[in-house]
Amino acid sequence: MEYYGGMGIEENGKLNLHDYARRAMLSEEFLIDFPRQISAEIKGAAKNSLVAEQSENIKDLRHLLWSSIDNEDSRDLDQIEVVNRLEGENIQVLVGIADVDAFVPQDSAADIFAAKNTTSVYTGVNTFPMLPREFSEDLTSLQEGEERLAIVIDFTVAGDGSVKLNNIYRAIVINQARLDYDSVGNWLDGKGQIAAKGVNQTNLEEQLRLQDQVADRLRMVRERAGALEFGTVEATTEKRDGEVYEVVVKQKNQARYLIENLMITSNVLMSEFLKSKNYPRLERVVRRPERWQRIVELAANFGEKLSFEPDSKSLAEFLEKRRKADPLHFPDLSLSVVKLIGSGDYTAVPPGDKSEGHFGLAVNGYTHSTAPNRRYADLITQRLVKAAINSGAAETPPYNLEELAQIAERCNERQSAERKVERLMRKVVAAQVLSRRIGEHFEGIITGVSGKGTFVRLITPPAEGLVVRGAEGLDVGDRITVKLINTNPARGFIDFERLSESRVED
Repeated sequence: MEYYGGMGIEENGKLNLHDYARRAMLSEEFLIDFPRQISAEIKGAAKNSLVAEQSENIKDLRHLLWSSIDNEDSRDLDQIEVVNRLEGENIQVLVGIADVDAFVPQDSAADIFAAKNTTSVYTGVNTFPMLPREFSEDLTSLQEGEERLAIVIDFTVAGDGSVKLNNIYRAIVINQARLDYDSVGNWLDGKGQIAAKGVNQTNLEEQLRLQDQVADRLRMVRERAGALEFGTVEATTEKRDGEVYEVVVKQKNQARYLIENLMITSNVLMSEFLKSKNYPRLERVVRRPERWQRIVELAANFGEKLSFEPDSKSLAEFLEKRRKADPLHFPDLSLSVVKLIGSGDYTAVPPGDKSEGHFGLAVNGYTHSTAPNRRYADLITQRLVKAAINSGAAETPPYNLEELAQIAERCNERQSAERKVERLMRKVVAAQVLSRRIGEHFEGIITGVSGKGTFVRLITPPAEGLVVRGAEGLDVGDRITVKLINTNPARGFIDFERLSESRVED
């Protein structure tokens, strides 16, 4: 094997994508090999040892019909759900979050490693976990049929979608049915069957119907508040014999909306819980978009008028109109608006204070807490919540405001690095896949205009590249037709030429 630009090229001329992903991680200063000290911690963490530590502060909820819905190939399962119909139209919801802190305590070797990377990185080729797989895919994963410790968010959803937090507590749980988005989504749409071993089929189906009903109520309330609903596409890779063959779009279905709404509500309630305990917290903030005027221009192109100042409710109404009017092209508009709003950041919030809020979700307080196996911010929030649960015993928060500010800064910096790696790998994989399609024409949407050039994302496959010819006058959101003229997988380059209307007709 030789190297081009420091990256491996196999004898057949194709990149060794696994090697490339590792080197991409190293170039952004991610740690990719766990130190020996963690091996000792793994060996010392006997399976179910902490579950045996039952006390009056840990509820036994193993008898409930818990289930999880995640990607089919996911092994790091962070959350499970179960619902219960109450009097009238009220529905009780329990969301169980894996108690990762029970096996990865503060300042342990695994915790120190996680604090440096702050996130798992998904390259489409390799997954680089934040925690060793022995933890994230076993001991701290809510695997089917296994006793596990969890943090349970217990709340009630009324018929009008209003939410009341009942409590947050520790519990012993068992995931009774490990389900996936595709099969549940198809079943909710009246296609296919749900298959789960050792579970009463009728009871499970009743559970999922009720969960879907709750999610619809929550979604309705969020939409009324001005929460933004996007139709952005999710790209995933298809493999043959272990090698990437194609990049395809993963459609967002009803099962994904179900989990999304339950998790958003859980994250809001976690924030409110910490605030009620007068604890500092790590909030996820999406500020008012700086490029609001460009969003206003996009709306004007469709004959819609948005307010002069950033307003999520008017934007949400515009997006909903476009989704109904043109569902085929709604993902293109969604992508443009997402780019113009910008990404979120973590920030430390003093006890009792309000955060700057989350523009996209239209909420004033929002924390990441539902994926502690994959995101360090969630693990930090979990430790704060566990201390707050015991606050009646004068429990001191495990982190002060200054420490949280430093963690937020590190998470933000690593988040940026994570995006660079994942964006690069998407380009590298796409360039390798598209290398056999030089000269073909594609529909695309402009996703970025800067000093580095003008970038376009293809509709199908969802690949992004540079418009090297005919980019003059283009801006984010413009829809164009391009011709693929060159690929360089080793550098992740995909070059396009913009086609004029006459050439498109040809």
